[in-house]
Amino acid sequence: MITYKTAESVCIGHPDKLCDLIADNIVDACLRKDKASRVACEVMATKGKIIVAGEITCSGKVDICFIVKNVLREVGYNPWKFTVFVFVHQQSADIAAGVDNALEARNGINDPYGSVGAGDQGTVYGYATNETHENLPLPLVLSHRIVKRIDNCRKGKLIKGILPDGKAQVTVEYEDGKPKRVKTIVVSVQHDKGKTQEELKTDIINNVLWQCFEDFPFDDDTEILINPSGRFVEGGPAADTGLTGRKIMVDTYGGLASHGGGALCGKDPTKVDRSGAYMARYIAKNIVWSGLAEKCEVALSYAIGKANPVAVDVTSFGTGKLTDDQLTNIVQDVFNLRPAAIIEKLRLRNSIYSDTAVYGHFNSCLFPWEDVNMYTNLRKAAE
Repeated sequence: MITYKTAESVCIGHPDKLCDLIADNIVDACLRKDKASRVACEVMATKGKIIVAGEITCSGKVDICFIVKNVLREVGYNPWKFTVFVFVHQQSADIAAGVDNALEARNGINDPYGSVGAGDQGTVYGYATNETHENLPLPLVLSHRIVKRIDNCRKGKLIKGILPDGKAQVTVEYEDGKPKRVKTIVVSVQHDKGKTQEELKTDIINNVLWQCFEDFPFDDDTEILINPSGRFVEGGPAADTGLTGRKIMVDTYGGLASHGGGALCGKDPTKVDRSGAYMARYIAKNIVWSGLAEKCEVALSYAIGKANPVAVDVTSFGTGKLTDDQLTNIVQDVFNLRPAAIIEKLRLRNSIYSDTAVYGHFNSCLFPWEDVNMYTNLRKAAE
């Protein structure tokens, strides 16, 4: 059976990604000052204006305006063309009380990992597949490669006349569930007025696409669309207002796996939207590496102020060596799923979040949640 799967990614200067990057740089700055910082930071970028709002509790002083200007400069925008507005206050005392003193602790259960409650309610998902080395869907991996290569070509001046905004999309044809060929590649890149469409197409194909598709080449029948809308001179916040949390499929699994709906960027690790999603991915990836399933989705559900998840579910899509119920039981035995334990296990108090804001949160072996150091424990538990 032939099916098609499509995923997109965006360049570092895309307005929404710019906002995510600013928000996570603020999270990192707070954690450098105070490991116990609480951050829920939202950013909006529009023509000539950056607006930062949210709840920040940090024992040290963080210069948010300086952070914003520095990010703009590093991305490739002129920081002096933007006015920064900051509207932040401390975390609600009611929310803080539930996080600092979990329901289990209030009920007299004495456990160091049970003292920290989840910072919000909701379900988070983790996913892994053996179809790529990264254990991510192939269309998403290819899309990330394209935009990262475009950004590097712009910064390294390998391609002249391109600007920070841009995006890519890849459609892969699957036969019986396995990647067969690249059907369509779509690339849109902001450019100078003087750069022609033909020049842009030649530069992107020769300096980006050939390199990104070396291990899974496109063919003569692959449809390649470079700037299909035509002229793309005006871009970034001047052309399209950006917001944090609007590229959650780019951040996770390209829409090819479930997503609970919560954004990841701009949040400290007590927010299970972030820490729970990282833990779910960590579990799913280790299940695939252990050989217990070819692909796997892990769902963790939390209640605000409660340490233990209210539900855990593992789905192997018929590829598991054990039943899904058996895999779920093994996960609950092997992994500590309370927020305090997750934060400790994955070292989430470190200032690592700005590196996650672009090209996906599961796209680097340097992230602790991408480790595959639990697969032997899973194998043993499955015996």
